Amino acid sequence: PYVIEYNVRMGDPETEAVMPRIKSDLLSHLIASAKGELNKETLEKDPSTALTVMLVSGGYPGEYSKGHPIEIDRQMDKKIVFHAGTTIRDGSLVTSGGRVIAITQLGSSIDECQRNIYQDVTKIRFKGMNYRKDIGNDIKE
Repeated sequence: PYVIEYNVRMGDPETEAVMPRIKSDLLSHLIASAKGELNKETLEKDPSTALTVMLVSGGYPGEYSKGHPIEIDRQMDKKIVFHAGTTIRDGSLVTSGGRVIAITQLGSSIDECQRNIYQDVTKIRFKGMNYRKDIGNDIKE
């Protein structure tokens, strides 16, 4: 065995899949942890499956350009969308980083989440947008 990655913080995009499932008071858990009293807490979580797809700038993780307008359909208003490499410039939402937006889908299965999340991906657009099309496949195998 060997260590692949060691963090003392939540990772990205892993956090985007975990956070929507936490139903109890996260701040209470964090404070209890800082006081050494985490054993007194009960984590309440949504039993749903969660899947997150990261929309990235063309060229990422190498060189990529910034400042491309981002279009998000109104249908996404009630979806779980995390802004990462975005900013407002002259009143418009534009890209400002490599990892631009993460979309998270909750559902009863990986198949359901994949179907829905990849439909959601088509509702967000920006020049050079890329994303992995195989998220969740390794879990099904």
